[in-house]
Amino acid sequence: MALLRGVWGVLSALGKSGAALCADCGGRLRSPFSFVYVPRWFSSTLSSYPKKPMTSYVRFSKEQLPIFKAQNPDAKNSELIKKIAEIWRELPDAEKKIYEDAYKADWQAYKEEINRIQEQLTPSQLVSLEKEIMQKRLKKKAIIKKRELTMLGKPKRPRSAYNIYISERFQEAKDGSSQLKLKAVNESWKNLSSSQKQVYIQLAEDDKIRYYNEIKSWEEQMVEVGRNDLLRRKMMKPQAKSTEKS
Repeated sequence: MALLRGVWGVLSALGKSGAALCADCGGRLRSPFSFVYVPRWFSSTLSSYPKKPMTSYVRFSKEQLPIFKAQNPDAKNSELIKKIAEIWRELPDAEKKIYEDAYKADWQAYKEEINRIQEQLTPSQLVSLEKEIMQKRLKKKAIIKKRELTMLGKPKRPRSAYNIYISERFQEAKDGSSQLKLKAVNESWKNLSSSQKQVYIQLAEDDKIRYYNEIKSWEEQMVEVGRNDLLRRKMMKPQAKSTEKS
């Protein structure tokens, strides 16, 4: 169904029938399970696909977050989200209804737009666009998820000893392209003695402990605000390792 909505958004922007669309495709259309050629001018219209309306809670959070951020500039987003969630839970039903009614109105308008676009959909258009739409939707979903996790203050994953060394030495490398610098730093890493590498191995172990403590606290906050979907299945406490990339 999500795929069809994407096609409907494209067709709405183009205002073309299936016959008109495929008239220019010729023999370039293939099986729906193989690569599908999509003209560049056609792909550029995918952004016109109507977005789903925000839920009542998301609308409330989006309004309140800038206010809380201004009042608490040093607070983490995850802490602010927690406060907003608490306020939402205690909000009187009469005030919640304002946001719920707004969501219902937007959802009705969204459905009407989708239904209007659906009337223009043909099987041939679905075949020619499904791969392109799917790729764009997956990419967009990944970007949105990453932005959401950043907004919620999810801790950064721990770095390896090798990555810490690369980050430290890359800027110190001699002038040249990024590729040449990376190659030079990589070679210098290989030439380090075991004792020299141990310094970075210890830094990596410390970073794992930092991450373990921060992600544990963050996941507890996510549980409190009802975002269990963001939790990982299993959390293992970091253990010291004696080996590293060589």
